[in-house]
Amino acid sequence: MRYRKYGGMTANSILVLIAVNLVIFLATLFREDLIVLLGFQPVSLAERPWTIVTNLFVHSGLWHVAANMFTLFFFGRTLATLIGEKKFLLVYFLGGLAGNLVFILLGWQYAIVIGASGAVFAAGGALTMLQPKMKVVIFPIPAPVPLWAALIGIFVILSFFSNVAWQAHLGGMVLGLAAGYFFKKRQRVVMF
Repeated sequence: MRYRKYGGMTANSILVLIAVNLVIFLATLFREDLIVLLGFQPVSLAERPWTIVTNLFVHSGLWHVAANMFTLFFFGRTLATLIGEKKFLLVYFLGGLAGNLVFILLGWQYAIVIGASGAVFAAGGALTMLQPKMKVVIFPIPAPVPLWAALIGIFVILSFFSNVAWQAHLGGMVLGLAAGYFFKKRQRVVMF
């Protein structure tokens, strides 16, 4: 069995994504109107079409941006190492778009949706398909758990919080699982 790994992984794309998210988060602390300007509201899509992408860079609080960027760094770095940065970016942005589309279908048309969670769930879904035996440590659980269990567990737990767009998480995760399945069938990957 042959395995393929993209050598010399540089986390440039991931670090750029994190930097842009942090800069926009800091900007929203000074100008809250940026949340409305860049956030995605399904009912306003025709007037503000850019928001279907820009909402992936807007976060509502320190915990929100920190959790997404922390997860993006670890899942994204591993996924980009396996499939390359271009394919990682494709999964990331398509996952964010898929999350927004599922939110349009299942969400509130007047709500403003923000955050990179759909894109991050896409990275987690793809990584889960490519590395089904991978173990991760989730705070406060003191022992490693399978990535698939962590992904499902986090999805379920977050779905019970108010003001959480579980629809975006679902759309991103499904896109990521499909992309991971596609990549797994097309190429051999390094097993951790």
